[in-house]
Amino acid sequence: MISRGERVEQAVVWTIPELQELLELLELLELLEEWLLAGWQARPHDALRDPFRPGKAMSPDDKYASLVAAAGYLPLVLRGEDYLELLPMAWRAINDYGIRIAHRTYDAPELGRWRRQHSGHAAKRGLWEVHYDPYGLSRVFIRTTGGWITAPWVHLPLVNAPFADFTWDHARRLAAVAGLDDANEAAVARVLDALLTRAEHGPDNPLYPGHRTHPHRRRPPRAHRGTRGREHARPRARSAATASPAAEVVPFGVFDAHAGAERWL
Repeated sequence: MISRGERVEQAVVWTIPELQELLELLELLELLEEWLLAGWQARPHDALRDPFRPGKAMSPDDKYASLVAAAGYLPLVLRGEDYLELLPMAWRAINDYGIRIAHRTYDAPELGRWRRQHSGHAAKRGLWEVHYDPYGLSRVFIRTTGGWITAPWVHLPLVNAPFADFTWDHARRLAAVAGLDDANEAAVARVLDALLTRAEHGPDNPLYPGHRTHPHRRRPPRAHRGTRGREHARPRARSAATASPAAEVVPFGVFDAHAGAERWL
């Protein structure tokens, strides 16, 4: 049994999503996650005891190992909504034009009945829970009392490929350098499309100006047989005797619940 303390319901507490959002703004979320995994979960807690051995304090990892060793586990297949739950979250208002995140607007006809409405979350000033994929910003997912609503980016037709948050930020920087308004979605979308197009075709080939190097074929073409030029010939592979030795591979440890349970039994 874990003791939560006295009268915790009367104190101001943070939910896990609220704490994650706060620490993300302070750029401390990674430090918290590292401390939880390497510190809190591996440290014995006085309030965490086994009913059969109350004199021994246990860590959350030890308790989990003992429960798995005693009862086993049942793997569950994640549903689509489970994946949405695991995505990062932001709180936003649903306005007449849709939802704004990082200078991008998302909208869908299904948002009609929720526009300019209170979400019911008084602690969030009536804002709505919005989940997004930082590696696929073409759409967002809004949780409503009627279920999840998928809203695409309004300028998605201007971009010919998927993009991530760091790609969007880079496109905004390029737009600012070019003298454009980096808060103008349409202008940034055109810069983003040009950036993704260049990335798709690869950089210019220095040996053949004006020709693009395909990202999967970076070597220049071979010289035609019979020509004297050897400048484009492929260098011979080094023999095994002259090749440098491979670096030592240090594997990561794998958590074994049964071995962990033996430490406290």
